[in-house]
Amino acid sequence: MSASFKKTAVKNYPRVGEKITRDTVYWKNLEFPVTKKEYGSITHINFSPVQPYQYAVTNSARVQIYDSESNQIERTISRFRETAYSATFRGDGRLLVAGGDEPVVKLFDLGSRALLRTFTGHNRPVHVTKFTSDGLHIMSGSDDNSVMIWDIATEEQVIRYNEHTDYIRTGTASKASKDIIVTGGYDHMVKLWDTRTAASVLTVNHGQPVESVLMFPGGGIFLSAGGNYINVWDALAGGKLLARLSNHHKTIMSMCFSCNHQRLLSASLDRHVKVYDVATYKVVHTLDYPGQILSLGVAPDDSVICVGMADGLLSIQHRKPEDTPDKKVKKKKKVSYRYSVKGKQYTPSKDDHVIEKRRREQLQKYDKYFKKFEHSKALDAGLDLRVRQTTPEVTVSVLQELIRRGGIHSALAGRDEKSLGIILKFLQKNISNPKYMTTLLDVATIILDLYSPQIGQSTVLDDYFLRLKLTVDREIGYMKMLMETMGTMDTLFASASQTDTPSDSLMKDSLPMLVPSKSAAVSV
Repeated sequence: MSASFKKTAVKNYPRVGEKITRDTVYWKNLEFPVTKKEYGSITHINFSPVQPYQYAVTNSARVQIYDSESNQIERTISRFRETAYSATFRGDGRLLVAGGDEPVVKLFDLGSRALLRTFTGHNRPVHVTKFTSDGLHIMSGSDDNSVMIWDIATEEQVIRYNEHTDYIRTGTASKASKDIIVTGGYDHMVKLWDTRTAASVLTVNHGQPVESVLMFPGGGIFLSAGGNYINVWDALAGGKLLARLSNHHKTIMSMCFSCNHQRLLSASLDRHVKVYDVATYKVVHTLDYPGQILSLGVAPDDSVICVGMADGLLSIQHRKPEDTPDKKVKKKKKVSYRYSVKGKQYTPSKDDHVIEKRRREQLQKYDKYFKKFEHSKALDAGLDLRVRQTTPEVTVSVLQELIRRGGIHSALAGRDEKSLGIILKFLQKNISNPKYMTTLLDVATIILDLYSPQIGQSTVLDDYFLRLKLTVDREIGYMKMLMETMGTMDTLFASASQTDTPSDSLMKDSLPMLVPSKSAAVSV
C-alpha cells in the first residue's frame, strides 16, 4: 500500500477579538430584536414590578401597555390632550401615574383604564412622576422648577419644594424609605429630599444638565447622569463623589439596574447601551442600536430589554430560554447497520475480521498540484481571489510549503504581467502584518532577484513595485521611531538611576520586565 499524501499544513494564527466573559455571554444571550414603530419619540419605558411584567411605553399623547411575552399592546391610555411623560407603575402593578405637557398629574387604574385622580398645582409641563415606596403618595417634578408630594387618598398636596432654579426632568423615590426622594434638574443640581423636612437635606453639583437619577435599594448611594458622564454619590458621607463614569461620547438620557442590582445600564444619544459592574464601575458589555436612545427599561428578571429611540422606534429583545432537561428533545437512538446481513442486525464474533473501506482523500486544489509536483499551478491555486482575500494565511502557508520543497524559484519565475501583479499586490497588502512578515519578505527578495532586469519595462509592474517599496519604507520609518523612543526611555532610566533611593532601586529592577529592550524592538 502506498503512503498517503501529506497535506499542506495551514498555520492557525490567533485572532484578536472580544474577550469572552460571563457578562458577554449573559448579555449576548438575547434573541433578535423585535422593532415597533410608535407615534412619536419614546421618552420613558417602565416595567411593572409584578408578573407578567408588563411595560408602559410613553410616547406622543398616549401610554401603550405591552405584554412582555407576546410584545403586543394590551391597552392604550390616551387620556391626554398633549404629550405624555413618565408613565410609571405602582409597586403592586395595579395603578399607573403619568405627567404631560398639561400641568397636571394623572392617576389611572390599569384594570379599567379609568382616570382615578387628577392632581393640579403645577403651572408648567410635568416631566417626572413616581410613586413613593409606600404606594400611598406620588412625587412630581415640573418645568416650573417645583417638586411636589401628593396624597393619593385625599388628592391633596402634602408638600412643595422650590429650590431648583431650572427645569426638573428626572427624579426617583428611595425603596428604603417612603420619605426620601432624589431629583435632578437642568440647573446641574441633584437634590435629596426628606419629606419630613421643609428643605432639601443634600445638594450636589453634577456639572451638566441632569437627565437621569437612580438610587440603590439601600438608599446610601445614588447616581446622576447628564452630559456624557455618570457621577456616583455617597449620601451618607455628605454627597462625596465616589466615581465618575465617562464611557459615552454623547448625552446620557436614561439609566436602570439589572434584576439583582449588580449591573448598571446606561443609554445615550450615541446609540449605545453600556453595562457596568457596580463593584468596579467598569464597562463589561455594550449593546448597539440604530437610533438615538431616549429611554431604557429592563424587566425585573432580566428577561426583556426595551429601548426607546428619538425616531419613535421601540426595540424589544427577549432573553433566549435556557435548555432544561425536561425541555430537551429525546433523540431516537439510531440503529447501526455497520454489520448487517440482508438488512438484519448482525453481531460479529471474536474470530471475524473487519476490513475497513479506505475512504477517498479530499485534497484542496493546491494540494492536488503539490501531489503532482506542479509548483507553479499550486501557487496559482493559493493566490485564487477568494483564497487570498478571505484566508490570506492559506496563501502564506502555500508559499511556506514552496520554500520548504525548494520550488519557490520555479513557481515565481517566468510569470506574465498579470500573474506577477497579483503576487506583488498580495505582498504589498500583507507584508506589514507581523504574522506573515518573515515569509513575505523572503518572497519579495526572490521576486526582486528574478525580475530586477525587467524593472522599467512595464509601467504596470513598476507601479506595483513602487507601492511595495512605499509600504516597506513606511514600516522602516515606524521601526526607526520605535528605536528613537526606546533610546529616549533608556536615557531617562539611566538618569533616574543616579538618584535612586532603595525603594527606587527596587522599582527599577522591575522595569526591564515591563519595558522591552532594543533587541526586542528590532526583533519585532
